[in-house]
Amino acid sequence: MTRGLYVVATPIGNLGDITLRALEVLRQVDRVAAEDTRVTGRMLSGLGISKPMLSIREHNERKGADKIIERIRSGEAVAYVSDAGTPAISDPGSRLVEAVRMAGLGVVSIPGASAATAALSVSGLSQGAWYFAGFLPPRQKARREVIASLKNLGASLVFYEAPHRIRETLADLQCMLGSERRIFIARELTKQFEEAALMRLSETEAWLNGNPYREKGEFVLVVEGATEERSGLAEAETILRTLAGELPASQAARLAAKITGRKKSDLYALLVNEHD
Repeated sequence: MTRGLYVVATPIGNLGDITLRALEVLRQVDRVAAEDTRVTGRMLSGLGISKPMLSIREHNERKGADKIIERIRSGEAVAYVSDAGTPAISDPGSRLVEAVRMAGLGVVSIPGASAATAALSVSGLSQGAWYFAGFLPPRQKARREVIASLKNLGASLVFYEAPHRIRETLADLQCMLGSERRIFIARELTKQFEEAALMRLSETEAWLNGNPYREKGEFVLVVEGATEERSGLAEAETILRTLAGELPASQAARLAAKITGRKKSDLYALLVNEHD
């Protein structure tokens, strides 16, 4: 093979999703660099492939890149894989790719599975444009700030989430985006116990409570983007809260209604409900 770094997408659960080209590359490269050599070793064994391996994790990615650059310069072809899916998509890999490119060496994409696109394609919420946010911050304050910054985007929002945070994340999405926004929840995509459902954010708690196993596994969340009506309401809410910081609720609602053209009673009810 031509020397260089081959960034190889691998299955996210079902080994049958490996591409023919990925198989060819993994068989022909001189060695495989992996996020976790144990995970990748099991995958390669399942495919009948045995290769020398290097560990490239997030904490040693830059240092590991130097070793890979040396091997490529010596004429080797090196494959890089993450534990599952496409490297550098909420996984290590971007620093390695950057370092190899900065060294003037070739980087080749071997495309394949990605949990984000897999979920989006079957969500029914693909609106042309979509925004991949990856994993939200673990702390609630930071998580809500990120969600608030995405609230008015007209694009579908795609998130990854871990099982131990799924309940809190769904609650924060509802709090910041409103109960009527639709969400597609995909759990354990392509695996034996795959499950997916489309619902309103207001229905997510009941969905989780419906089965104890629903808080297990890896999640992809697809949230529908803001409509023009929702964007206008969000702007009105921002004005309302700014005024409420300086004025009594009734007066703030009256002025916000004049500015935005929305009903004073609706705006006032919003303030009152927030403080209940």
